[in-house]
Amino acid sequence: MNRPHVTINCAMSCDGKIALPGRKPLKISCREDAERVRALRNGCDAILVGVGTVLSDDPGLNAEQRPVRVVLDSQCRTPENARVVDAAAKTLIITSEESGGKYGGNVELVQCPGGEGLLDLEEVLEALYSRHGIKKLLVEGGGTVIWGFVRHGLVDDLYAYIAPMVVGGKDTPTMADGEGTKGEPIPLEVIETSRLGPGILVHYRLR
Repeated sequence: MNRPHVTINCAMSCDGKIALPGRKPLKISCREDAERVRALRNGCDAILVGVGTVLSDDPGLNAEQRPVRVVLDSQCRTPENARVVDAAAKTLIITSEESGGKYGGNVELVQCPGGEGLLDLEEVLEALYSRHGIKKLLVEGGGTVIWGFVRHGLVDDLYAYIAPMVVGGKDTPTMADGEGTKGEPIPLEVIETSRLGPGILVHYRLR
């Protein structure tokens, strides 16, 4: 399969949470980590999130180099006034059905097959690579999207900034949500660890 190089980046508490209970946004990254993420964004061709992140956080996904913004949205629920569809950069909304959404001319709807409300990530990556020329893809979440890429082995590098805080809550979003593994845990290899501001940055790869 022809696909982009996929890098996952996330920031989480030491108990693996990426938001507050109730999915309320939480500032986790420090200044040093924000600078690192800025460099990551400027070094990629596209930044990808799921529609859940769009609905809860309304991210702009902008960077100086204007990478393409990609939203996984099988039912095309992305609001027409969301920041991710503004005129700051090109946006691809990956969906499995026709949509009546009226977006600006910088937004393209890309239909990919899927089932039970989920998109086929291999098909998504093939479309991004072959039809849109995306060779370096940065995945920023949320937890269900990250789990999908990890579960299917579609990850080349995974960076996790771990902040010195505890959030708690049995239903609080984590770095990898979804249904979870039904067998053995998915093994990772630690490539590098480093102190970053008050927290720790860990670079992983799938084994």
